[in-house]
Amino acid sequence: MPQFQYSGRNTLGEKLTGAMEAVSAAEVADRLAATGVLPVEISAAAAPRAGAVDVGALWQRWRQPPVDDEDLMLFARQMGTLQKAGVPILRALAGLEESTSKASFAALLRELRQHLEAGRDVATSLARYPKVFSEFFIAMVQVGEMTGQLSEVFFKLFSFLEFQKDMRERVKAALRYPSFVLIAMGLALVILNMFVIPVFAKVFAQMNAPLPLLTQGLIGFSQFTVHWWWLLALGGAAGVQALRRYLQTPDGRLRWGRRKLSLPIAGPIILKSTLSRLANSLAIALRAGVPIAQALTVVGRIVDNDHVAAKVEAMRQGVELGENFYTCARNAGIFTPLVLQMIAVGEETGDLDGMLREVAQIYERETEYHIKGLAAAIEPVLLAVMAVLVGLLALGIFLPMWNLGQAAMGR
Repeated sequence: MPQFQYSGRNTLGEKLTGAMEAVSAAEVADRLAATGVLPVEISAAAAPRAGAVDVGALWQRWRQPPVDDEDLMLFARQMGTLQKAGVPILRALAGLEESTSKASFAALLRELRQHLEAGRDVATSLARYPKVFSEFFIAMVQVGEMTGQLSEVFFKLFSFLEFQKDMRERVKAALRYPSFVLIAMGLALVILNMFVIPVFAKVFAQMNAPLPLLTQGLIGFSQFTVHWWWLLALGGAAGVQALRRYLQTPDGRLRWGRRKLSLPIAGPIILKSTLSRLANSLAIALRAGVPIAQALTVVGRIVDNDHVAAKVEAMRQGVELGENFYTCARNAGIFTPLVLQMIAVGEETGDLDGMLREVAQIYERETEYHIKGLAAAIEPVLLAVMAVLVGLLALGIFLPMWNLGQAAMGR
């Protein structure tokens, strides 16, 4: 993002100078006017000259653990508390930098303080780190700066990050046991194909007896695996890479986003969790004073499902065309009738953000209910798959041995 140098005068006539990152000079003028500064001169800053690369600093930064969700939660919570207490933001960042024990987080806070000392606003400083701060986080901070509710916005962002982290932990906990079972099954199949079945194949070959079709298929697949395992590995890697490339395309992301919502067991969990985050984010934005069309634009960017993001974009277009929010939500086709009724009541009473918080809580409770039953729903499927595999192996390996034993006994 380009950087602009500006000079202007505040409401007291005092001259102010500084630097700001923005898309254009017009955006810089709009931001200055929103803070009560009359711009006098705005010019593009010269690009810094490339210098020598500090290899040692790059290596040290690479070894440091990255800033994670817990660091962001700590940042939002403590910044909200310090701002509410009236502590200047530079002092607040300096205090956080001194109190943290993580080097990467301290470096981030130090760089943010340097950007603010150079005249940049908080949102612009955060935007320099897109891998750490999401677009929604940056947009909310920008709204807080413009409306003077920065402490409230930080508290709401803390609640939002806490909810996201809690949902991820619940899903991981529910999928931990099924994941271990699937990994164990995969290892068992590899060992059987590579080492066990070839031994039985040699025994059957020495007996020179006709084998059932199932046994022939197992032996054939085992021989193919033993001799051409590298081809299977290359084919699997190529397939995974091709799938990843396809999912990076707009059409692939859209199709996968739609497909995820219709998965047998995980689909309802993904849908409820996505809608809960959507409603919660929208409620936070509306509570902070963001216009509903702009709020839908920001929220649509943070939804990690392109299918739902397309629905949100359609809602935004409908709002801009003059339709009420309830009609746009109903046309989206992703909300339940109960939720639509709550949205209609909230819009009629002027408490849409409050109703959206209630909607988020409803979807949150439904998500928790589905997550609690996730392991119970997956276990029968795993047992059925294991029963089929064990049955095929038992019939394919032990049935010919049983037939040979019967033939040797003259039966």
